[in-house]
Amino acid sequence: MLVKTKAIVLTSLKFGESDLIVKCFTQEGVKSYMLKRIFKSKSKKVNIAYFQPLSILNITANHNDKGNLNSIREVQMSYLFHSIPMDVLKQTTSLFLAEVLSYALNEEEKNSTQFSFIETALIWFDNHAKTANFHLLFLLNLTKYLGFYPEMKNESALFFDLANGTFTNNKPFDQFISEEKLVLFKSLIGINFDDIQRLQLNSKNRNILLDILLKYYQLHIPNFKNPKSLNVLKEVFK
Repeated sequence: MLVKTKAIVLTSLKFGESDLIVKCFTQEGVKSYMLKRIFKSKSKKVNIAYFQPLSILNITANHNDKGNLNSIREVQMSYLFHSIPMDVLKQTTSLFLAEVLSYALNEEEKNSTQFSFIETALIWFDNHAKTANFHLLFLLNLTKYLGFYPEMKNESALFFDLANGTFTNNKPFDQFISEEKLVLFKSLIGINFDDIQRLQLNSKNRNILLDILLKYYQLHIPNFKNPKSLNVLKEVFK
């Protein structure tokens, strides 16, 4: 079936001498594409330069129902990043978030609200300068669309149960945060991207929050892995 859709690039993997396998989050769900002979092609309709992590594209593609890899006939930039390619911190953050999304997004079903959130957030990221805490807020707010945003009842409780996503005064047996870590975690809640400057975090606290959020993802998403770029991300934000 021939489909026109927006697509956000998650991963790309060279296959053989000249092919590329690309995983994208599209308006039709998560799709994987085989781009044959793209490394040797001079075609302007499908060029390898388009398939950088988190690129936002307009594609014309063949989607099949047989479990095989799909194919792309034509591609254009839907939004051209301006600051991300020129900023090492933003580049590193983008690579990290692309990895997170590739593990977190596995459904092949349409989810227009989730797609809209991710697209809007990435464009915001590209258009703002003070974004050191963007990845933290992105990870927390993405859980709204993944189905495990913290339940806000009993927000003043002494513990946050990571496994159940709830605040509680009864100390959980395992996988919880409290005291200083709980205060840090609560500082993210209710903040939107335009208010991100309210988050006054040093590198130590930023990394504590990042570890909490990744543990939260691991507990709620089967087979979720820590991104390979995690250590690089922590290093550049020292």
